[in-house]
Amino acid sequence: MEPTPQTPAEAFVKRAERIASGAEHHVPSWLRPGEPESRLPVLVAILLAVALQRAVPDRYTVVPRWPLLAMELMLVVLLVAINPLRLSRRTTAARWGSLALTAAITVDNTASAVMLDYWILRGDVSNDAAVLLGSGGAIFVTNILAFALWYWELDRGGPFARHAVEQPYPDFLFPQMTDPDKAKPDWRPTFVDYMYVSFTNVVAFSPTDTMPLARWAKLMMTVQASVAMSTIALVIARAVNVLK
Repeated sequence: MEPTPQTPAEAFVKRAERIASGAEHHVPSWLRPGEPESRLPVLVAILLAVALQRAVPDRYTVVPRWPLLAMELMLVVLLVAINPLRLSRRTTAARWGSLALTAAITVDNTASAVMLDYWILRGDVSNDAAVLLGSGGAIFVTNILAFALWYWELDRGGPFARHAVEQPYPDFLFPQMTDPDKAKPDWRPTFVDYMYVSFTNVVAFSPTDTMPLARWAKLMMTVQASVAMSTIALVIARAVNVLK
């Protein structure tokens, strides 16, 4: 028996099904849902930032240090309780808790940088170069960690929104996005990638291989670089003067 000839509509549907069956392979990996991201790198960065805050002398702080650190550690406990190992459980409490924690670290560290710059310009800082360099170094590293958290939290809506591909337009353009042939099939940006963006921004005082596309990203990178530049320049200048 001869097969029943297909109508034009049926032929079109069959063709569309064949095209759709291979469409997934043509979609970049960062635009496809993937495995939940690990909590560990983010947790290490937060705990290191909290430890470095404690290392900055109280003279360069605006608010009492221990209540702030206690609040930050409580938020860390909350976030770990919700997602111990992987970011697989999306809740409003975790989202706002993570943003509040990042904001607390950023505001406190930026205020410490301003206070340190102020006392250096007044010429009223410690004559111990080790203390001066240690304070400046702690603020500098915390600046990297805090803004890495911001970039990770906000790019394309945050880690959960990126996992669900809720926002297709990136706020940061990574090299793997423009040249997917150079990336692994399952590549997508994780916290380590945002840490690298944050580090290179304060070292080069400009973007390197990853370009900010969103206006908020450009503004935050400007603020981060400004804090790093003013702190390092003044701290090194004062330390050199002390060591003479």
